[in-house]
Amino acid sequence: GQLLAWNRQVEAAELFAATLARVEEVALEQGIMPARYQRNRTIISVADQLALFRSCVAVIGCGGLGGYIVEELARLGVGRIIVIDPDVFEEHNLNRQLFSSPANLGRAKVAAAAARISEVNPAVTLVPLQTAFSPQNGADLLAGCQIAVDALDSIQVRLELADACNAMGIPLVHGAIAGWFGHVTTQFPSDNTLQIIYNSWKEGKGIEQTLGNPSFTPAIIASLEVAEVCKLLLDQGTPLRGRKLLVDLLSMDMHLIELCDDDGETV
Repeated sequence: GQLLAWNRQVEAAELFAATLARVEEVALEQGIMPARYQRNRTIISVADQLALFRSCVAVIGCGGLGGYIVEELARLGVGRIIVIDPDVFEEHNLNRQLFSSPANLGRAKVAAAAARISEVNPAVTLVPLQTAFSPQNGADLLAGCQIAVDALDSIQVRLELADACNAMGIPLVHGAIAGWFGHVTTQFPSDNTLQIIYNSWKEGKGIEQTLGNPSFTPAIIASLEVAEVCKLLLDQGTPLRGRKLLVDLLSMDMHLIELCDDDGETV
């Protein structure tokens, strides 16, 4: 039942010349929950919180989906978050991208993410990488990560990311959005889930380019992706392996579609 208040965490860091991250880790090791996570305690134990803190998650893309994913992971207490995106904020991002603002126009998205997370949860280490993911640099970018989260807007790069995750034995939580609609799935190593989903794709970015995205769709799909990440890191619940959750916000319907069996083979 012990809690470590934020001001005490700051005082301890100053007293022992330690980082806030180190103080948080030691507190959790001693069974003391940082007070910021007290509303987690009914579903996330102190031991679980320590596991989250010691986890590393890569988020590929820091736009509509990625901004919400990064912030929710930080508020959840994931200790190390690698954020990969080559872009800067443009005016058309302002309707839906969490870290965008008029003041941030022209600023690198990963830099804005780092600044935001340093305010939201300074105990979290965010590694901003202003570069585009590719098959050539994928292994280096994902090194040390336990899970990769897809927040991309390119089907081609998504498929390349899926291949890289399989090669490295990393689960991939995938989300996509367009207008009122979105879907989420989790590809386990050796599965071919994304290849199944996009087996009819030929070229281009997909329907998102036509339908666009309002403010609410990325927030909802990103939250579902973070829930998948949390389950995987803590080995709890039933992940969306071999299944795609379709979300229709216009009619407020959700549908589960079976994609493949536990061996990754098409159903």
